[in-house]
Amino acid sequence: QVQLVESGGGLVQAGGSLRLSCAASGRTFSSYTMGWFRQAPGKEREVVAAISWSGGSTYYQDSVKGRFTISRDNVKNTVYLQMNSLKPEDTAVYYCARDLKRFGTVVDASFGSWGQGTQVTVSS
Repeated sequence: QVQLVESGGGLVQAGGSLRLSCAASGRTFSSYTMGWFRQAPGKEREVVAAISWSGGSTYYQDSVKGRFTISRDNVKNTVYLQMNSLKPEDTAVYYCARDLKRFGTVVDASFGSWGQGTQVTVSS
């Protein structure tokens, strides 16, 4: 069972930046597509970005395109989310997640392993 530990959240003013990290346990990290999700109060969890196991393909939700960048370091077993030009509507708990299957794509990923989340609060 993989363990995912997010870090890097916090309080930032609108227009600011944060970099989230998600460290994964185990030796098969490089085989799995990874994703970042978020859940705001009273709303459903939504996908923010995803990156394929090789790092060669990415997906972004329309609202974060051009502002957020997902990346991964398969040596450090870590996936990152660089968030720039933050807006109050980006306020949420951010979770990282792992695809249930190995060598999947960002299109057909089914995420089933979750971290505990990290709070991101953007003040106006």
